[in-house]
Amino acid sequence: MSVYATCSSICYETGTESDVLPGPPPEQVAYPPDLEPVYEGHAMNAMVASPPIQLNHCRVRLAASPAAAGEARSLIRTAIRDWGVPVDPDAAVLLTSELVTNAITHEAGETITLGIRCLRGRLRVDVYDTSRSFPVVSVAPCDAETGRGLMLVATLAAEWGFYRTPAGKAVYFTLLFHDDHTAG
Repeated sequence: MSVYATCSSICYETGTESDVLPGPPPEQVAYPPDLEPVYEGHAMNAMVASPPIQLNHCRVRLAASPAAAGEARSLIRTAIRDWGVPVDPDAAVLLTSELVTNAITHEAGETITLGIRCLRGRLRVDVYDTSRSFPVVSVAPCDAETGRGLMLVATLAAEWGFYRTPAGKAVYFTLLFHDDHTAG
């Protein structure tokens, strides 16, 4: 089952809303315009398309409640498995959980949105909320129970950041594909 179908199924079962990010449907495959010559047996000058570059994406609205972190962990695990994403699933789950937990902790609204995209050798996760406050990486005391989430994100992610949206802000991270699977 595709992640798009999985997201739709989960949203149907939980009564939450699911939106697909702008762009082609997840099942659509885009072929690069360049063609490579292939020679089999005799020196034939046949042309075949390069391997496809597939864009996978999913966006799911979650209730801004403690259950959102668990739902987000399940969604990211499913996306990595169903899309065959060659990243460390434990790192992706941990970082997703951190961003969602931060969003629900500082969210004034009723929902947050989890966006998952996979393209060009990267997995990208965006968490959207209505807060206008940007996140700040802090150095937490050794005995503090909170305050280390963004430090984990900054350490484990290939890239992370935040940006304003019309409704508030989004915080994101990316993980690079393992070297032997980088595409696009």
